[in-house]
Amino acid sequence: MQRIILLLTVICFYTAAFSQKEKGESYIAKYKDIAMAEMQRSGVPAAITLAQGILESKYGESDLCLESNNHFGIKCKTEWTGDKVYHDDDAKHECFRSYPDAAASFRDHSDFLKNRPYYTDLFKLDITDAEGWAYGLKKDGYATEKEYPQRLLKVISDYDLNQYTYLALQKQNNSPSIAIKEKAPENKPVVKQNIAVKYTAPAEEEVEIITKHTDQAATARSVASVYPEGVFTINHSKVVFAKEGTSLLALANEYDISLSKLLAFNEIGEIDILPNDALLFLELKMKKGAVDFHIAETGETLHQICQKEGVRMDAVMQYNSIKPNMEVMTGEKIYLRGIAAVLPKTIAPNNTNSQVTSK
Repeated sequence: MQRIILLLTVICFYTAAFSQKEKGESYIAKYKDIAMAEMQRSGVPAAITLAQGILESKYGESDLCLESNNHFGIKCKTEWTGDKVYHDDDAKHECFRSYPDAAASFRDHSDFLKNRPYYTDLFKLDITDAEGWAYGLKKDGYATEKEYPQRLLKVISDYDLNQYTYLALQKQNNSPSIAIKEKAPENKPVVKQNIAVKYTAPAEEEVEIITKHTDQAATARSVASVYPEGVFTINHSKVVFAKEGTSLLALANEYDISLSKLLAFNEIGEIDILPNDALLFLELKMKKGAVDFHIAETGETLHQICQKEGVRMDAVMQYNSIKPNMEVMTGEKIYLRGIAAVLPKTIAPNNTNSQVTSK
């Protein structure tokens, strides 16, 4: 009899766990796009937004959420002039905000964090620092529950919510992609190219390799020899050199990261097969470069510069006031550590089909 009771208990436990997982997945599928859009608008990490929504609304099934679309348990406060509902929480019959739909609730949640002085320190954190945000929310008074940060981080881990933060980062710059090389026509003028990279050798010794190629075809054949095999570092971030034709999904699996993270880390669009040899970062690049600036070379795209220097493209565009898809003129200084002393000259993307980008 005891065995039967134990078996039934185990079955009930796993049934409840499976049901809860389904509820979480359903909630995420329904609201992930809103969370990512809000991250791009406000700077609140999509992972944090989704985790808070799941906890505060009990997977969208709390009375407060069902009655008033309030996914985050935000109370009225003195400045609220919208619709109101009343529920028991820390005290009896407390005033909570009511919204016409879920999107309005998500937007107000972002604005609530962004505009209230208590949460200013959160926006000084890296947007991918989910742990810092989770503990910061508790410290700044969002929730009174002692284990609130741990519960948030468990939800983020259970449902891999960080992938939506990285996906939103990827989309933020209009998904710039790796340029696909076209074969140079015969008699095309020779192009000089300098490639420089710092990497950590097996003996932990930092070596600078500089190779110069005067023939464009020779460059394409020998560029791989510039970089070591396997994982090395550029500007303190792990990176590998991958050859044309590499499956990005296979590469992501090899290094135990999701494909969405690999694409986001490298600020490229959704492609399956690598269209040309490229550096691929296995973690988020730094916001500041190892050197002050990079001199743009002939035919070099902004994306290529950011990969060579190991710096995030959104930061470089901000430093140099460059818009997505703008081409940098040869010889211009691209600042990598702060606002440009002199803005680089740029040109609109050419329409000659000399360079095709994947979408």
